[in-house]
Amino acid sequence: MQNTTLNLIYTLLCDDVRIEMGNKISLMGIFQNIMVEKLPVSIVKFAVINHWSGEGNHSTEVRIMSPDKMNLVVTSQPTPIELVGGGFTDNVSFFMNVVFPTAGTYWVQTLADSTMMDEFPLIVTDAATANSMQADTVSDTIN
Repeated sequence: MQNTTLNLIYTLLCDDVRIEMGNKISLMGIFQNIMVEKLPVSIVKFAVINHWSGEGNHSTEVRIMSPDKMNLVVTSQPTPIELVGGGFTDNVSFFMNVVFPTAGTYWVQTLADSTMMDEFPLIVTDAATANSMQADTVSDTIN
């Protein structure tokens, strides 16, 4: 039986996730944007962690869409989660060798039971693009 009581509390991106003693998780290298020297870039490994609360049996997945949201960059395999009433769980999706071909705002989407629960921007930029953006925003005023 499918239960619709499911809440996505937060989503984080990080370089790696480890399970420690006592079922604690350690997150290494939390980030919100990707800045590299030159594009295209292949990110060797990163993780997306979702923290869920609610109840019931569900299927979740994470996908990253291109800036125009027309092309899928990468998607995780669907992952089953099971929550008892009032429970919570963390779901970690690892991604390997993901190529970001151009600068832009990519979209990290989290789905549960084939319904999008959340999406947020992942800005990918290179040094040249970042420098031109800074030059455009430089003010004559000194703060």
